[in-house]
Amino acid sequence: MLRMATPINTIPTLDEFRAQLRRHNLKATRQRLEVHAAMMALGHASADMVTEEIRRHGTATVTLSSVYNILSQLADRRIYSRRLSANSKMYFDINTFRHIHLYDRENHRYRDIFDDELMESIQSHLKRRKFKGFTVEDIDIQIIARPTRKTRNA
Repeated sequence: MLRMATPINTIPTLDEFRAQLRRHNLKATRQRLEVHAAMMALGHASADMVTEEIRRHGTATVTLSSVYNILSQLADRRIYSRRLSANSKMYFDINTFRHIHLYDRENHRYRDIFDDELMESIQSHLKRRKFKGFTVEDIDIQIIARPTRKTRNA
């Protein structure tokens, strides 16, 4: 049984996002704010998903390339993180706190899993391991799955 925990960090509000931008010497442009609003709604998304969300619900005019550039810029500064899917498409994650990802390889969707027990077990194990010439900086766990028949039919 997975022990689910509530994450300590939460999705940054627009005001918190503005503060993050200031810390990284980035302007809170209308396009960046629209990208963040779309990511708040989507959680994990590719640039085309964010672009479509902005076109449907936003007020700014954006291109796919500008959205991808904004998402990449935010990921480079660790405001968001990147996820590479099995279909080699880049997805971005608004949640940068430590958590596990369940990746649906058929529908190319991510779900966050919070399992403190599993994370603590892995961290404990890695503390005892040495990788010659390397220092472990972070742990990124992605569980790759496909929907069961029951899930597909629901």
